Amino acid sequence: MKTCLGVIVAAAVLSATPLAAQTMPPQYQKVLDALGRQGDFKADVLKVNIPRNDLKVTVAGVATPTPFGFGGWVAMTKGDHGDVLMGDLVLTQDEVNPVMSALLSNGLEVTALHNHFFWEEPRVFYMHVHGMGTPDSLAQKLKPALALIGKPTGAGSTPAPAAGATQQASGLNTAGLARIVGHEGEQNGTVYKITIGRDDLNVKDMGAVINARMGLNTWAAFVGTDAKAAIAGDVAMLAPEVTPVLKALRDNGLDVVAIHHHMTDTQPTIYFLHYWGTGPADRLARGFKAALDQLGTGKPTR
Repeated sequence: MKTCLGVIVAAAVLSATPLAAQTMPPQYQKVLDALGRQGDFKADVLKVNIPRNDLKVTVAGVATPTPFGFGGWVAMTKGDHGDVLMGDLVLTQDEVNPVMSALLSNGLEVTALHNHFFWEEPRVFYMHVHGMGTPDSLAQKLKPALALIGKPTGAGSTPAPAAGATQQASGLNTAGLARIVGHEGEQNGTVYKITIGRDDLNVKDMGAVINARMGLNTWAAFVGTDAKAAIAGDVAMLAPEVTPVLKALRDNGLDVVAIHHHMTDTQPTIYFLHYWGTGPADRLARGFKAALDQLGTGKPTR
């Protein structure tokens, strides 16, 4: 970790400006066709949507729609010797081991298994997957595992439709939340989500640039009303940032529910932290902003 500080540039995080869609390469269109899924191609990354629209999840009694934190995904981008695949699969507890076996037996790696929430019903777990090869071979290796999601017995699969980014009234002053956080977000159904890439870090895996679309990002999702909202999210951190971020979240009344890694062979090592909270939306946003302010410093802020 001695090299971590050397990769930090002056800016902590850059504003999450919308990325322009690129023309879908034919090899990636074949991946979408093979998996029967929807996705897009931006920033040289194919992102495949694997939302759990089949699940109706409550967290501490709060109804939480799919975009609030139950949209699984996989992404591919070019590396030194082929494409690098990374992803995050959203699984019920009885799906975890069958999906893991399907991934491993087909030559893919599982790099993390963890929770994002406490008190959720049904229980939900998140499995990170990694692989390298041609786009077609990676799709074929991934397909048997995806067939088990939503079908724990493995008796076939009908892919769930991708969650559309429909504009619906959320009951939140989203412009006010964006001002507090200092970054614009996107509306997806009733969920307002702010995603911020760690563009201050130079992280590679097998020669592939690991950017926000490959999973190197910090985010906050809001649902509810200005007076009564819920927030959940993920913070991507270097080792020296972990304790300051924890302190900022706890000082602002947000619950920490997980600390873990997503990737096992990257330099610098990146740690991820999941948090949750309820209350007035502006207070939740200020808590997230306090944690965000600790990123890019490389040292604890007292």
